[in-house]
Amino acid sequence: MKQIFLAFPIALLLFFGCNTASKVASVPAEVVKETPPPAPVVEPPTQVKDQNYSLPVYNASYTRTHDIIHTKLDLKFDWAKESVLGKATITSTPLFYPSDQIRLDAVDFDIHQVKMEGTGTNLKYDYDDKSLTIQLGKMYEAGEKYTLFIDYTAHPSGTERNSAISSDKGLFFINADGSDPEKPQQIWTQGETENNSRWFPTVDKPNERCTQEMYLTVQDKYKTLSNGLLISSNKNSDGTRTDYWKMDQPHAPYLFMIAIGDFAVVEDSWNGILVDYYVEPKFEQDAKEIFPHTPEMLSFFSEKLDYKYPWQKYSQVVVRDYVSGAMENTTGVIFGEFVQKPKRELIDESVNELIVAHELFHHWFGDLVTCESWANLTMNEGFANYSEYLWFEHKYGVEEAERHRRNEIQGYIGSTQQAGIHPLIHFGYADKEHMFDAHSYNKGGLVLHMLRNQIGDDAFWATLNLYLKDNEYTAVEAHDLRLAVEEITGQDFNWFFDQWYFSAGHPQLEISYDYKEATKTIDVTIEQKQDPVTSRPIFILPMAIDIYTDNGMPMRKEIKMDSRKQTFSFDVNKKPLLVNVDADKVLLCEKEDKKSEEAFIFQYHNAKNLWDKIEAFEAIKNSDNPKAKEVFKTAVNDSYWGIRERAIGKLDVTKHPEITSSLAKLVTDDPKSQVRSAALKALGQTKDVQYTTLAKKAISSDQAYNVISAGLQTLADIDQAEALTMATKMEKEENGSILFAIGKIYAQNPDKKYLPFFEKSWDKMNGYGAINFFGYYLNTVKEMDDETVMASMTKLKDISTNMGQNPWRRFGAAKAINDLRGEYSSKAMTDKVTALTELINEIKSAETNGQLKNLYESF
Repeated sequence: MKQIFLAFPIALLLFFGCNTASKVASVPAEVVKETPPPAPVVEPPTQVKDQNYSLPVYNASYTRTHDIIHTKLDLKFDWAKESVLGKATITSTPLFYPSDQIRLDAVDFDIHQVKMEGTGTNLKYDYDDKSLTIQLGKMYEAGEKYTLFIDYTAHPSGTERNSAISSDKGLFFINADGSDPEKPQQIWTQGETENNSRWFPTVDKPNERCTQEMYLTVQDKYKTLSNGLLISSNKNSDGTRTDYWKMDQPHAPYLFMIAIGDFAVVEDSWNGILVDYYVEPKFEQDAKEIFPHTPEMLSFFSEKLDYKYPWQKYSQVVVRDYVSGAMENTTGVIFGEFVQKPKRELIDESVNELIVAHELFHHWFGDLVTCESWANLTMNEGFANYSEYLWFEHKYGVEEAERHRRNEIQGYIGSTQQAGIHPLIHFGYADKEHMFDAHSYNKGGLVLHMLRNQIGDDAFWATLNLYLKDNEYTAVEAHDLRLAVEEITGQDFNWFFDQWYFSAGHPQLEISYDYKEATKTIDVTIEQKQDPVTSRPIFILPMAIDIYTDNGMPMRKEIKMDSRKQTFSFDVNKKPLLVNVDADKVLLCEKEDKKSEEAFIFQYHNAKNLWDKIEAFEAIKNSDNPKAKEVFKTAVNDSYWGIRERAIGKLDVTKHPEITSSLAKLVTDDPKSQVRSAALKALGQTKDVQYTTLAKKAISSDQAYNVISAGLQTLADIDQAEALTMATKMEKEENGSILFAIGKIYAQNPDKKYLPFFEKSWDKMNGYGAINFFGYYLNTVKEMDDETVMASMTKLKDISTNMGQNPWRRFGAAKAINDLRGEYSSKAMTDKVTALTELINEIKSAETNGQLKNLYESF
């Protein structure tokens, strides 16, 4: 599942261990001096009275007693009651020990009949609204199959007995009564973690798996999608149709899926396998761009893994009001509506592409080989996250992949600063849903990248192939991957898995340098500064150090850090111009690198990694050194677009007027819309009227919406009256980035006549843009009369309490109310504060999203 982490200004992101004996190679020969760690201070033992000892929390893998072999479901749907009318036929056998009963997960069901298939014998059962325990009528031995038939009605939206949390329903009716003319009627499912048992009885655990059949009876106007192949589709006399889907390969129950709705189905293919895309009809012509490069990805991943895509087909579907980013249901991936855009909006857009790669790679890592418990979730999500890097590296080159990896590291580091740290394999979680964080995702992928660097590309791919072949159609834990690494490389990798998978935290490095002219040596001192109580105190860190004594090739030294503080000394012929620690920029770490400004300038021009250039920017961005200014003049014309964009964004153009001519050329000539947009915004900082024509040309002729939006913002920076005229003409645009720019202009020129624009447009906002857009609405309305202000705040409250709304919009609307309350409070406007507090309390009471609930606690 691709999580879209909510990322807010203070927490950038839409986060103990055991020590085993490790075999560690000796320090490389070139390391001639090492600072020993300080001697430990031995304290005398103290007497502790009444000490309470307890085991740590341990969430074990589910204990299987039966093996479900096959599940057949015959389903009809009551839209009015949002209920599933189901008949389940389940074939099972005791796993090892003889048994005369089986327990199934079944949440909020009405059980009508339970019998043994074939004999027709009704069976005794106990049901408590969550678990269905069935007496089998005799003792069954391992391998002795039996088949149960269960007639039931499921209430995924909850009953009077048990109200479902909105995101945990398992099966969702969208616009069930058809009352919203702007929203299609749909049914779709979201099983992960253990929510499919809200619509069919099963053992709803990740270490269970079975084959399946699915009979779906729906109104004939709807299309259906499920796992496996569509075997038949038969019209019924009552205007309905029954579609029969069959999945012959076993997979986990949480991966069962259905989607029902008015979809356009666009067919594609790969190696004789059906590949198809389900979208709303108006996006039919855009389907292949919405799910970009799918056949090419199937080829790439199959070839690199040396394991052909293992399933019968590959389908992708977009649904409304989805509760996550996307979900890797086997052969039937579900995406949220945020990916569904016309071609023009997808120009230079990489989000769809990385999510397609993520969910596809899951079909090996997650679907074929599945984590045995949620504590091991990274064995699914870490691999899927790393697929994004692998795809970008293959398709666009290593710089694009490294740019993405840097974002992943920042997301992980940001999460640790807000939510703390825990082991990657986290048996002590408080709630299994908490495992879906930037540890399981970001850190998991980043650790795989370090593993790849440690063992080399050939060994890495051979390891993944062995891991898949040894564990196909089974549940796995991290040690299964370790054993595959050791089998391929012949090396002990306990040390690596112990520190990165089973310990918490990451290194925080301080790096300093000392050149000694007398001995012609350079000392590099590296100290691990991470908290030794909450984090692992010492990480073993193999890394490369590149030493530059001229403008040519560096001298590379391979080192291994295995102490809290170490000094590595190297012979050199003169004072180095640059010493580049972790030269390949592989380590997952935070660091304080005490290089000189001159060294960073040299690093930008001579070191080869994307990270080297970015680090140099950060170090010299405020420098008055003429050589530093030359770096930025060079960078805005760098061969890689990401450097060009970053250089422009980091530069205060008012302090560097010498580059405005280069920026103007980028606006018209750069092939990447992100660079054209950044250059336009930078020129707006000058407030120079000569760039008015350039901004207008971008608005009228550029194909990329983000450039048009930047043109509007630049125009507003230079000529507010002209920008207002242009904004008014463009109010009917559908694109969110253009509407965002219009909202910003209106907020700078508050007028009651602009309020309807905001209220018609905010449903098109998402991400950070939604938060800022509601802020613009607030700035537009807050100085108006009390009645208008309160009516506007009530509209925002209605958005925030509507769980069908996107969470970004819910938060953005709530934040606007809270911001206004803060202003009123600072002015001691007690009555108004009280009125807004009531609205905020309503929002807090209605919210079901855990992340938003936590954020609202600070309101």
